[in-house]
Amino acid sequence: MKMGATDNFYSIILPTYNERENLPLIIWLIIEAFTKLNEKFEVIIVDDGSPDGTQDAAKQLQAIYGEDKIQLRPRAKKLGLGSAYIHGIQFATGNFIIIMDADLSHHPRHIPQFIKKQRESSCDVVTGTRYRGNGGVAGWDLKRKFISVTANYVTQTLLNPGVSDLTGSFRLYRKEVLVDLISRCTSKGYVFQMEMMCLARSSGYTIDEVPIAFVDRVYGESKLGAGEIIQFAKGLMKLFATT
Repeated sequence: MKMGATDNFYSIILPTYNERENLPLIIWLIIEAFTKLNEKFEVIIVDDGSPDGTQDAAKQLQAIYGEDKIQLRPRAKKLGLGSAYIHGIQFATGNFIIIMDADLSHHPRHIPQFIKKQRESSCDVVTGTRYRGNGGVAGWDLKRKFISVTANYVTQTLLNPGVSDLTGSFRLYRKEVLVDLISRCTSKGYVFQMEMMCLARSSGYTIDEVPIAFVDRVYGESKLGAGEIIQFAKGLMKLFATT
């Protein structure tokens, strides 16, 4: 899907923790997508002190693709997803920011669809959805699918957010919109994405959706556990009481 160059510049923020094996492939796929688009871009890797050599892999990628295309902006330890975006935004020169996971669960082939959707509707936010059109999930067992569907159903019922996938983390934002929303967001972890959409809706920002295929991580261990599920439930109740 070749769109032709515009004056837009896209900054992709990739929070990482122990993604040494996934990082080279996700970077290659991102670069391939933007090369076909003929659009200007940069990738900002925000690594939270990974002990597995993720930062060494990032430095090797900088040597291959150039530091103008690949920025490494590490932090000393894990400090939360929202703060990772805040950290990355400081170094972002794009007028649009794409956030996505580095574990290959979000395929960069969807990026052209995000950009096309934003141009067509001039919306402020484009969010990926697993629950509309040809969107879906691959690689999850029945238990994980049940948790995901149930969580989404409950959030839709309680919050009426205006988007079909409130917990997704593959999104495109106008930079100034992301800066505004993230400055007012108080949640951490998985609840962060939910609050961002609720804030966007209540602030009058326009949101559109693109169906995506979510694929469970290829290498490494999932970071979703009982603690995150409890955190999600507490965060949902807080959002219900305040939005």
